Amino acid sequence: MTSDTPLTLADALAAGTVVLDGGMSNQLESAGHDLSDELWSARLLAERPEAITEAHLAYFEAGADVAITSSYQATFEGFGKRGIGRERAAELLALSVELAREAARRARTDRPLWVAASVGPYGAMLADGSEYRGRYGLSVAELERFHRPRLEVLAAVAPDVLALETVPDTDEAVALLRAVRGLGVPAWLSYTVDGDRTRAGQPLEEAFALAAEADEVIAVGVNCCAPEDVDGAIETAARVTGKPVVAYPNSGEAWNARARAWDGRSAFAPEEVRGWHEAGARLIGGCCRVGPEAIASIARILQ
Repeated sequence: MTSDTPLTLADALAAGTVVLDGGMSNQLESAGHDLSDELWSARLLAERPEAITEAHLAYFEAGADVAITSSYQATFEGFGKRGIGRERAAELLALSVELAREAARRARTDRPLWVAASVGPYGAMLADGSEYRGRYGLSVAELERFHRPRLEVLAAVAPDVLALETVPDTDEAVALLRAVRGLGVPAWLSYTVDGDRTRAGQPLEEAFALAAEADEVIAVGVNCCAPEDVDGAIETAARVTGKPVVAYPNSGEAWNARARAWDGRSAFAPEEVRGWHEAGARLIGGCCRVGPEAIASIARILQ
């Protein structure tokens, strides 16, 4: 937490609504950075860290209260493919949190600001669109062994929350919930969904129920999904868990893993957040292809 932030994020969610940022990758691309390789925005942790700080700052100044770090695709295995050893990879993971903190320090606002350390799914490391399918052929224990070292590094630098995001199936959710146990940092759990099911096809009632009794989880919901899938998911998450709901969908465009590009047209309408809030969402923003202008609109509407 930044030194001038009086509330924990959990306290803020209990008191009202908190605005998340938007997509990191689209903001970096709009600034002219090429993110077409397998490390995606994580590559800039090593090559252009100041660009990441600027992207966070753009969202804070647009009205976001929470910055999600650039560590979504940052893994020991992914860095290792590029010849980056484990010690340096750990430094880059920690740096992702510090860059967001630096943006919070530079933001011209007296609002409380928080940093969420992004923990993407196993499929993000594969960089082949697997996060939109799940079911990688790994056991829960194998997935836990993959996630825990990265979670331990991120927790050690004390972000305000761990964002367990874009989770495509319940096996990975179980692994992540086991891996965060005892780390001393709260988390939110958000699935990527298709209609009323996870991407792997499990009913959302079952998926959200996994987090209902997890003390570490301060919010549960959805991200990296179509905007039209949000309303039903919010209602289910609130009813099943009784926890604050997190919602940050994509623009409505579809990811083409082969071309490593987005197809289709945006269907994201900031006005929809009124309905999301009424349904129980308390942590609201945007994911891929949702930029600072949309976040500014969300912040105005929620105020």
